[in-house]
Amino acid sequence: MDQFIEQIITGLSIGSILLLVALGLSIIYGSMGIINLAHGEFVMLGAYAAWVFHTYLGLGLLASLVPIFLVVAAFGWVIERFVLSLLNNRPLDTILATWGVGIMLQQAVRLMVGSELRYVQLPPALSGSMEVFGLSVSSYRVFLFLVSIALFGATWLLMNRTTVGMKLRAIIQDRSVAASFGVNAKRVYALTFAYGAGLAGLAGALVSPLKSVSPDMGTGYVVDAFMVVVLGGVQSLAGTVASAFILGELSGGIAFLQNDTVAKALVLLAIIVLIRFRPEGLFTARVRA
Repeated sequence: MDQFIEQIITGLSIGSILLLVALGLSIIYGSMGIINLAHGEFVMLGAYAAWVFHTYLGLGLLASLVPIFLVVAAFGWVIERFVLSLLNNRPLDTILATWGVGIMLQQAVRLMVGSELRYVQLPPALSGSMEVFGLSVSSYRVFLFLVSIALFGATWLLMNRTTVGMKLRAIIQDRSVAASFGVNAKRVYALTFAYGAGLAGLAGALVSPLKSVSPDMGTGYVVDAFMVVVLGGVQSLAGTVASAFILGELSGGIAFLQNDTVAKALVLLAIIVLIRFRPEGLFTARVRA
């Protein structure tokens, strides 16, 4: 029973990290239809920003989360306004453009700070452990779980209870009709992309104490993020949450029985089979005709 509970907790920990990384991509891909191959590099920028704030400004991780979100969001806004907004209704071109942006970001980081592995210190207040169902669990992983749920809640409120979210949903339904009511689609898209990029940067900062920081660290994260979004279903935030924790539990359980490599291979195979029979994902948002 203790091993079972331990694996459940491990799966929740993995799922919370997947949710942190995938939430920003879910907003960008589900709302704007942009396949953002630079999403992993936004995660990487957030991790490096955490290292820079700590190394050169003396800010702890918790104190630097809001500045990191704003910095990466501002960068995402610039990318959308000056690159992606010029490629409307050209999805293949946006794939190529975001891929190129990702490569440029990797090389820029290598030129500015080098390719050496960097490390971010755990917040002292969260460096210990706590008891959960009689088991010792890292306090920081519990913190990540709570933050991932809080960010999902904030994103849901933004999309469903604010003017920006209402305008974005109107544009998704019919851009020309929304424009006739005075909705500025370019501005809404820029803000949406900035928010998604900021979430990716926040995810990178939050996972940086658990992983070494390097220019190519985002490659693996972008694959995981797309798996979560595709499994959950496009335009379904609830599906993103459910799929993140489903994949987390599957990965944790298989890794316990075999190893991490087998877990990744089997999870990817399961997603491929699922897409074959249910290409819209597990949780498809219902759209009124």
